[in-house]
Parts: sequence; structure tokens; C-alpha cells
Amino acid sequence: MSSPTLNFNFTISTVESASPGTFVTAVFGNPPQGGFSECSGLDLTMTPESYSEGGNNGGALKFLGRASWSNIVLKRGIAPSPDLWQWHQDYLEGKGKRRDGVISLLDDNGETVRSWRFRRGLPVAWSGPTMNATQSQVAIEKIEIAHEGLTQGAASLVDALSNLFG
Repeated sequence: MSSPTLNFNFTISTVESASPGTFVTAVFGNPPQGGFSECSGLDLTMTPESYSEGGNNGGALKFLGRASWSNIVLKRGIAPSPDLWQWHQDYLEGKGKRRDGVISLLDDNGETVRSWRFRRGLPVAWSGPTMNATQSQVAIEKIEIAHEGLTQGAASLVDALSNLFG
């Protein structure tokens, strides 16, 4: 069993979304735009719906409803480039574009252990750190991204391409 991962063990890489329903594999080639020590919202919910069939008084039939995804929340991070901030700023200026992205879990050596791909992301929240001269703070406290789908992906570009082309 491997040891737990250290701080800043999640990275994010994004690229402008292609047409709806497709995922741009070029996102794997982009360097990470930020590193974070916490990530949540990597989940999928399918709420069951009941159907009362006529003549069946013994109970209702159950079917799965539509899938819904939580917003991805990345906390306590650093961003060496201004790309993530600019993504938010572009929406404020009316010229924002959706992005596909990859959230990667890294091991102690900085190698990707697992990744999650999101489609057509929208930057919905950005929180900076509380500044305190007596403490060493990180540059980003929280980023929240709404999206239209999440899949668990390959650990690397090589894995992704082998999955695509067999």
C-alpha cells in the first residue's frame, strides 16, 4: 500500500470546449494551471423515480432519473499562471467561453494516480486568501466550477490514447 499524497496533490488543466458532447484530448497536453490541497464535488447522482403501474397495487416501479453532477470545488491552491483568474474575468466582461478540463490526483512523486474529466465547465466562484502578514498564505482559497458531465479518466495521456484506440 502506498503512502498518502502530500499537500497540493490535485492539479487542474483546462482548454476551450469543443462542440457539445465531445471532449478535447488536448487538455492532457496542457501544463496544470493550478495545484490544490483539497478537491470535492467529484460525484454523480441519479435520483430514482417512481411509476405507479395501473393494476399493480403491490408497489410502484422504480426507474433512474436524469444524472446530475455537483460543482467541482478546489481549495487551498496556488496558480502559477493567471489562466484560471482570466477565465472568470472573461465571463465578467461578456466574452467567456466554456472549458473542458482534467482534475488529477498526484502521488508523492508528482505522478498522476487518477484523473477526472469534466465537460463544458463554467467558473462560478473564486475566493482569494485572507491576507495575514504573520502567516504564509496560498494565492487561491477556493475555485468552484459548474459543468455538464464528469468521467473518471486515465492517469496520463498515454493511458487516454490507449483507451481511445485500443
